[in-house]
Amino acid sequence: MFKIGVILCVIGMIWISFVFVQGDKIFDDIILESSNSHDLKMNFEGKGIGYYKVFMPEFTGEQIFVQILDDNQNIISEESVQTKMSVGYFDFEKSGMYTVKVTNPSKNQLSLQIELGDAGEEVMIPPGIMILVGAVMVIFTSFMKLKNYKIEQPDKNIL
Repeated sequence: MFKIGVILCVIGMIWISFVFVQGDKIFDDIILESSNSHDLKMNFEGKGIGYYKVFMPEFTGEQIFVQILDDNQNIISEESVQTKMSVGYFDFEKSGMYTVKVTNPSKNQLSLQIELGDAGEEVMIPPGIMILVGAVMVIFTSFMKLKNYKIEQPDKNIL
């Protein structure tokens, strides 16, 4: 039962990886000058969860500002990023063009890799359930083995 649980967890993780890799996304490599901004737009369908990823290959501690905008240029999400890589998620309620706007407030130019995509959470439900079932099987089997495990204690006064 333990091995079956581990196998279910591994298969579920691989399945989720394939779903995530094959999802709708767009990316761009840019060099962002000081006090400039760059927009990356993508059309989202229906209702769901989107994500953005910002990666700075030559990270030197600089800060950038990231905003997610909807069709009407309303701010859905905003964040200040001061790490080499940052991933953020946002909810979109209706179909339309969504924009990730990255601004460089620092005095140096920055090299950035930006990705915007749909997380596709409804397709991840079956592999998520598979991982959950596998994890419960592993925990239950481990608990049953530990419950029956006995340790002999040596006598206190052996001389």
